[in-house]
Amino acid sequence: MLKKDFVITIGRQYGSGGRIVGKRLAESLGIPFYDEEILKITSEKTAIGEQYFRLADEKAGSNVLFKIVDSLKPRLGKPSLSEDIVSPENLFRFQSQVVVELAEQECCIIAGRCANVVLRDAGKEHVDFFVYADMEKRIERTMDYCKVDQEEAKKRIKKIDKERKEYHRYYTGEEWMKPDNYDLMINASRINYDEMELLMRNYLQMKGYIE
Repeated sequence: MLKKDFVITIGRQYGSGGRIVGKRLAESLGIPFYDEEILKITSEKTAIGEQYFRLADEKAGSNVLFKIVDSLKPRLGKPSLSEDIVSPENLFRFQSQVVVELAEQECCIIAGRCANVVLRDAGKEHVDFFVYADMEKRIERTMDYCKVDQEEAKKRIKKIDKERKEYHRYYTGEEWMKPDNYDLMINASRINYDEMELLMRNYLQMKGYIE
Protein backbone atom coordinates (compact mmCIF):
# COMPACT_ATOMS: atom_id res chain seq x y z
CA MET A 1 0.00 0.00 0.00
CA LEU A 2 2.89 2.40 0.80
CA LYS A 3 4.92 3.31 -2.29
CA LYS A 4 7.79 5.14 -0.58
CA ASP A 5 9.29 5.83 2.84
CA PHE A 6 7.86 8.94 4.44
CA VAL A 7 6.36 10.36 7.64
CA ILE A 8 3.00 12.08 8.07
CA THR A 9 2.79 14.91 10.58
CA ILE A 10 -0.52 16.20 11.89
CA GLY A 11 -0.94 19.58 13.51
CA ARG A 12 -4.34 20.07 15.08
CA GLN A 13 -6.45 22.53 16.99
CA TYR A 14 -7.73 21.00 20.20
CA GLY A 15 -11.11 19.39 19.64
CA SER A 16 -10.85 19.41 15.85
CA GLY A 17 -10.57 15.62 15.66
CA GLY A 18 -7.07 15.63 14.19
CA ARG A 19 -5.67 13.14 16.69
CA ILE A 20 -8.59 10.73 16.27
CA VAL A 21 -8.32 10.83 12.48
CA GLY A 22 -4.56 10.46 12.66
CA LYS A 23 -4.91 7.24 14.63
CA ARG A 24 -7.52 5.93 12.22
CA LEU A 25 -5.35 6.73 9.22
CA ALA A 26 -2.37 5.01 10.83
CA GLU A 27 -4.42 1.88 11.46
CA SER A 28 -5.73 1.78 7.90
CA LEU A 29 -2.22 2.24 6.48
CA GLY A 30 -0.73 -0.27 8.90
CA ILE A 31 1.84 2.15 10.35
CA PRO A 32 2.52 3.38 13.91
CA PHE A 33 0.94 6.52 15.35
CA TYR A 34 2.90 8.64 17.82
CA ASP A 35 1.54 11.37 20.05
CA GLU A 36 2.24 11.19 23.78
CA GLU A 37 4.07 7.92 23.08
CA ILE A 38 7.04 10.04 22.03
CA LEU A 39 7.38 11.25 25.63
CA LYS A 40 7.78 7.68 26.88
CA ILE A 41 10.24 6.75 24.13
CA THR A 42 12.35 9.85 24.80
CA SER A 43 12.32 9.17 28.54
CA GLU A 44 13.49 5.59 28.00
CA LYS A 45 16.28 6.67 25.64
CA THR A 46 17.57 9.44 27.89
CA ALA A 47 16.89 7.93 31.35
CA ILE A 48 15.22 11.24 32.23
CA GLY A 49 11.93 10.85 34.08
CA GLU A 50 8.88 10.95 31.83
CA GLN A 51 7.28 13.50 34.17
CA TYR A 52 9.81 16.12 33.03
CA PHE A 53 8.80 15.66 29.40
CA ARG A 54 5.11 15.76 30.32
CA LEU A 55 5.54 19.04 32.18
CA ALA A 56 7.15 20.60 29.09
CA ASP A 57 4.96 18.84 26.52
CA GLU A 58 3.71 21.25 23.83
CA LYS A 59 4.36 24.24 26.10
CA ALA A 60 6.74 27.13 25.44
CA GLY A 61 10.08 27.17 27.23
CA SER A 62 11.20 29.50 29.98
CA ASN A 63 13.23 32.13 28.12
CA VAL A 64 11.14 35.31 28.17
CA LEU A 65 13.03 36.89 25.25
CA PHE A 66 12.07 34.07 22.89
CA LYS A 67 8.45 34.40 23.98
CA ILE A 68 8.33 38.13 23.29
CA VAL A 69 10.27 38.45 20.02
CA ASP A 70 8.59 36.92 16.98
CA SER A 71 10.83 34.73 14.77
CA LEU A 72 13.39 34.35 17.58
CA LYS A 73 13.94 30.78 18.75
CA PRO A 74 16.39 28.82 20.95
CA ARG A 75 19.43 27.23 19.35
CA LEU A 76 18.34 23.67 18.72
CA GLY A 77 21.47 21.65 18.12
CA LYS A 78 22.36 18.41 19.85
CA PRO A 79 20.98 17.85 23.38
CA SER A 80 23.16 18.95 26.26
CA LEU A 81 24.27 16.53 28.97
CA SER A 82 25.37 19.30 31.34
CA GLU A 83 23.55 21.00 34.19
CA ASP A 84 20.69 22.19 31.95
CA ILE A 85 19.77 18.64 30.99
CA VAL A 86 16.13 19.02 32.11
CA SER A 87 15.58 22.57 30.85
CA PRO A 88 12.55 22.87 28.52
CA GLU A 89 14.84 23.71 25.61
CA ASN A 90 17.02 20.68 26.16
CA LEU A 91 14.05 18.36 26.61
CA PHE A 92 12.78 19.62 23.24
CA ARG A 93 16.16 18.79 21.69
CA PHE A 94 15.97 15.23 23.02
CA GLN A 95 12.40 14.89 21.80
CA SER A 96 13.27 16.25 18.34
CA GLN A 97 16.12 13.77 18.12
CA VAL A 98 13.64 10.95 18.71
CA VAL A 99 11.28 12.36 16.04
CA VAL A 100 14.12 12.28 13.49
CA GLU A 101 15.17 8.76 14.55
CA LEU A 102 11.60 7.50 14.11
CA ALA A 103 11.52 9.03 10.62
CA GLU A 104 14.74 7.21 9.77
CA GLN A 105 13.46 3.87 11.07
CA GLU A 106 9.89 3.60 9.77
CA CYS A 107 6.90 5.13 8.07
CA CYS A 108 4.68 6.58 10.79
CA ILE A 109 2.33 9.38 11.77
CA ILE A 110 3.42 11.96 14.36
CA ALA A 111 0.98 14.37 16.01
CA GLY A 112 2.25 17.78 17.12
CA ARG A 113 5.72 18.30 18.64
CA CYS A 114 6.65 20.70 15.81
CA ALA A 115 7.39 17.54 13.81
CA ASN A 116 6.72 19.27 10.49
CA VAL A 117 9.51 21.78 11.12
CA VAL A 118 11.84 19.29 12.84
CA LEU A 119 11.66 16.89 9.88
CA ARG A 120 11.94 19.70 7.34
CA ASP A 121 15.12 20.97 8.99
CA ALA A 122 16.47 17.40 9.12
CA GLY A 123 15.79 16.88 5.41
CA LYS A 124 13.43 13.93 5.91
CA GLU A 125 10.61 12.99 3.54
CA HIS A 126 7.32 14.04 5.13
CA VAL A 127 3.75 15.17 4.42
CA ASP A 128 2.20 17.75 6.71
CA PHE A 129 -1.50 18.01 7.50
CA PHE A 130 -3.24 20.51 9.77
CA VAL A 131 -6.78 20.00 11.05
CA TYR A 132 -8.87 22.91 12.31
CA ALA A 133 -12.54 23.64 12.97
CA ASP A 134 -14.81 26.36 14.26
CA MET A 135 -15.29 26.77 18.00
CA GLU A 136 -18.81 25.35 17.98
CA LYS A 137 -17.71 22.06 16.41
CA ARG A 138 -14.65 21.77 18.65
CA ILE A 139 -16.76 22.31 21.76
CA GLU A 140 -19.16 19.63 20.56
CA ARG A 141 -16.37 17.10 19.90
CA THR A 142 -14.58 17.88 23.16
CA MET A 143 -17.78 17.41 25.15
CA ASP A 144 -18.39 14.08 23.44
CA TYR A 145 -14.83 12.73 23.65
CA CYS A 146 -13.86 14.03 27.09
CA LYS A 147 -17.31 13.79 28.72
CA VAL A 148 -17.23 17.37 30.02
CA ASP A 149 -19.78 20.19 29.95
CA GLN A 150 -19.76 23.09 27.50
CA GLU A 151 -17.99 25.53 29.81
CA GLU A 152 -15.18 23.09 30.61
CA ALA A 153 -14.79 22.15 26.94
CA LYS A 154 -14.42 25.79 25.89
CA LYS A 155 -11.93 26.41 28.71
CA ARG A 156 -9.76 23.46 27.63
CA ILE A 157 -9.82 24.48 23.99
CA LYS A 158 -8.67 28.03 24.71
CA LYS A 159 -5.95 26.92 27.14
CA ILE A 160 -4.48 24.11 25.04
CA ASP A 161 -4.60 25.99 21.75
CA LYS A 162 -2.80 28.93 23.39
CA GLU A 163 -0.11 26.55 24.69
CA ARG A 164 0.33 24.88 21.30
CA LYS A 165 0.56 28.20 19.48
CA GLU A 166 3.18 29.56 21.90
CA TYR A 167 5.10 26.26 21.87
CA HIS A 168 5.33 26.19 18.08
CA ARG A 169 6.42 29.82 17.82
CA TYR A 170 8.88 29.49 20.70
CA TYR A 171 10.76 26.50 19.25
CA THR A 172 10.45 27.19 15.51
CA GLY A 173 10.09 30.97 15.21
CA GLU A 174 7.11 30.31 12.94
CA GLU A 175 3.35 30.66 13.23
CA TRP A 176 1.52 27.47 14.19
CA MET A 177 -1.39 27.81 11.74
CA LYS A 178 0.48 29.42 8.84
CA PRO A 179 -0.70 27.65 5.64
CA ASP A 180 2.79 27.76 4.10
CA ASN A 181 3.95 25.27 6.74
CA TYR A 182 1.53 22.51 5.68
CA ASP A 183 0.76 20.51 2.55
CA LEU A 184 -2.95 20.32 3.30
CA MET A 185 -5.09 22.18 5.82
CA ILE A 186 -8.45 20.57 6.53
CA ASN A 187 -11.48 22.48 7.80
CA ALA A 188 -13.21 19.83 9.93
CA SER A 189 -16.20 21.99 10.85
CA ARG A 190 -18.62 20.37 8.44
CA ILE A 191 -17.13 16.96 7.76
CA ASN A 192 -16.94 13.83 9.89
CA TYR A 193 -13.96 11.63 10.79
CA ASP A 194 -14.45 9.32 7.81
CA GLU A 195 -14.44 12.25 5.42
CA MET A 196 -11.33 13.74 7.02
CA GLU A 197 -9.49 10.46 6.66
CA LEU A 198 -10.61 10.19 3.04
CA LEU A 199 -9.25 13.66 2.27
CA MET A 200 -5.87 12.68 3.72
CA ARG A 201 -5.79 9.37 1.85
CA ASN A 202 -6.76 11.05 -1.42
CA TYR A 203 -3.95 13.58 -1.03
CA LEU A 204 -1.40 10.85 -0.28
CA GLN A 205 -2.57 8.85 -3.29
CA MET A 206 -2.54 11.89 -5.57
CA LYS A 207 1.06 12.64 -4.56
CA GLY A 208 2.19 9.05 -5.09
CA TYR A 209 2.81 8.08 -1.47
CA ILE A 210 0.24 5.27 -1.37
CA GLU A 211 -1.50 3.08 -3.92
